Amino acid sequence: MQLKALGSFRPEETVQLRVPPQPTAGTQNERSESSGISGISGTDEKVSSPEEASAGRIRGDGKAGRSFRSGNRNPRKAPRPSLRSRLAADPRLASLLSVLAAQAARLAPYARRAKPEYPRPGRTGWRRWMPSWRQWLGGTAAGLGLSSFLLVVAYAATDIPDDLNSHATQQDNVYFWADGTPMARTGWVQRQEMPLRDIPEDVRWAVLAAENENFYNDPGISPMGITRAVLRTFGQGDTQGGSTITQQYVKNAYLNQDQTLRRKFTEAMIALKLDNRMSKEEILESYLNTSWFGRGTYGIQRAAQAYYGKDVSELNASEAAFLASLLKGAGLYDPTLSGANRDRAVERWTWTLDRMVDIGKLSPAERATYKKFPQPLKSNPLYSTGEQSDYLVELASQYAKKSGEISDKEFDLGGYQIYTTFDKEREKRLTDGVTKARKKALKDDPKAAKSVHYGAASVAADGRILAVHGGPDHRKQGYNESNATTVPAGTAFTPFVYAAGLQHGVRTTRDGEPTPVTGESLYNGDDDVPVRTPEGPYWDRSGRKVAASNDGDESYGEISLHRAMALSANTPFMQLGMDTGLDKVRATAIASGLLPSSIGARVPALSMGSSTPSAIRMAGGYATFAAAGEHTEPYSVRRITRNGAKIPLDLPEPRRAVRAEVAEEVTSALTDCFREAHPDGAPPDAKVAGKPGTTEKDTAAWYVGTYESVSTAVVVYRIDLAESLEPLPLKGIAGTAGDSVPYGIWSGALGLSG
Repeated sequence: MQLKALGSFRPEETVQLRVPPQPTAGTQNERSESSGISGISGTDEKVSSPEEASAGRIRGDGKAGRSFRSGNRNPRKAPRPSLRSRLAADPRLASLLSVLAAQAARLAPYARRAKPEYPRPGRTGWRRWMPSWRQWLGGTAAGLGLSSFLLVVAYAATDIPDDLNSHATQQDNVYFWADGTPMARTGWVQRQEMPLRDIPEDVRWAVLAAENENFYNDPGISPMGITRAVLRTFGQGDTQGGSTITQQYVKNAYLNQDQTLRRKFTEAMIALKLDNRMSKEEILESYLNTSWFGRGTYGIQRAAQAYYGKDVSELNASEAAFLASLLKGAGLYDPTLSGANRDRAVERWTWTLDRMVDIGKLSPAERATYKKFPQPLKSNPLYSTGEQSDYLVELASQYAKKSGEISDKEFDLGGYQIYTTFDKEREKRLTDGVTKARKKALKDDPKAAKSVHYGAASVAADGRILAVHGGPDHRKQGYNESNATTVPAGTAFTPFVYAAGLQHGVRTTRDGEPTPVTGESLYNGDDDVPVRTPEGPYWDRSGRKVAASNDGDESYGEISLHRAMALSANTPFMQLGMDTGLDKVRATAIASGLLPSSIGARVPALSMGSSTPSAIRMAGGYATFAAAGEHTEPYSVRRITRNGAKIPLDLPEPRRAVRAEVAEEVTSALTDCFREAHPDGAPPDAKVAGKPGTTEKDTAAWYVGTYESVSTAVVVYRIDLAESLEPLPLKGIAGTAGDSVPYGIWSGALGLSG
């Protein structure tokens, strides 16, 4: 519908438009009349008043008194008064509105000037798109205002947790024997609260100098540190340090160690609140009592005992500076773990002491007295019992953390149940055998016995480590002799040479095809036979021909490889190694379980056992032959739980090292070797095989063999740890061929007659 204003219509006049509803009853005339448009007034007509219009309404039903609205099925409500009118109706707000209106009128010109004109008029090209300095300033101010508002909201919404993290009430880690009975309980997480007044000033300021020198002046957070963490996160995917002491305490006591921006933001908010609620002394005391220092310790008191064997009150500034370095990561700064760790620790220790001088908390004169790095104890004296179980716990914990992917810090929080593979009865027999041999040596030759060492291990064909002998006393000797790679394997290595020849065959010419080798293949078994290559004798770097020798300088003439193994003839296997290829000998030994780092150089002496495997690895290698040529990496933990929840554990799977027929032949030859030397050493129907091992300079004596699919390796050697790590001659401490100390320990560990 279109409306056209009359020509004489004046702006000051009003127009009312009324459209009557359709009638519901009446004549056609009435309906036609009601469809017309009425109420338009021009210059010669007056606009009807609302009363007149109401009186002139046509009632659809023809009855007086019934309104039009009552018959409308979709009535429209009267519009609601505006907010301004409702506010103005309140006399109490009327005056306030008038004042605000006056202020708004006063600020309106400035608001119009502040309104950004964008794109900028009067500019061309790229300049019209560049904000003015006022726009930059306004945007920055708005951003800061919004950020401040959000921070205020976040601060108000963040609450300090009621409960501390679990390290405040730590649990021990419990180790179990293979049969499920408890083996050991370690208190790796013992913590002792120390009031701040009992912690020397030098100790406090060593920590503050290293971590947060402005601790007493900061608001609990470090804006620069947080900024660095954010930039680091967006740049390379992890967060960087820079936290205050308060932030570190919040992370240790209330939060987790997740390197995320959310955790960092929550940490900052709680730190701000905590700084307003607690005094600086309370925060520092709590921080020093909850921080992790490695070696299973939480708190400065336990750290002082673990690293220096003294209370924190007895520490000097030099020792405190070292302990402060551990807060950066004990795994990186404990100098007893590696040479690189020691270099880092010394550098951090030096920097911390110098920093204490710079901030006026250590005099230059006292600093000058601390020139020597305060070397900590080699091991934590808090948890060493000296018993053999300490070595088992150490071995199991290392494997559990590696295979279970558990960090040192998480493992030290405790609550783990570690179910080991160690057999209680086998461990007892092995320990008793070594103890008996040690006592005899001390009685027969006390001087030589002071430097004698016994490494031993039993490994099942499926890789389970059943027993180990780590040393006489864990408190005096921390390293595990069963896992040490310090002395050569000697002729106990020849079964790997034999397996390599059987597996790969031999070449007597450079270009010829490999010739298969069997147990009946003949070799020269005479003493001092020169080693040959396809071109002739093998010469060493000094210009001498290399030759092998047999025990007791005995010669055997032409002899089969099987018989040579049975009689422990050495010279055939030195030549077999050359014919097979020393690279293949090396590969076979590694596939069977020896570590690549322990394998000797690729020279003829490799076949005579120049490699230095541990007792555990030698036992695992022989177990490969007992397992029909399949090798499973030795492992000491079969299951881990934490408070009843199972921890995923990456257990090793068997893999093929040599063909089954190769393993069978090696085992057969080793069985004959055992029977030749010890015809009454085991029942006739027992599945037993073994071989002694001797070294050229008589620095080690071995016996390695299997019995009922369990392989055991025993080595006896001499090293004076106070002098060097060079092996010393045994001087008869390992017995004789007919009365071998390693064999006596071996047979006793397996329950044989000896």
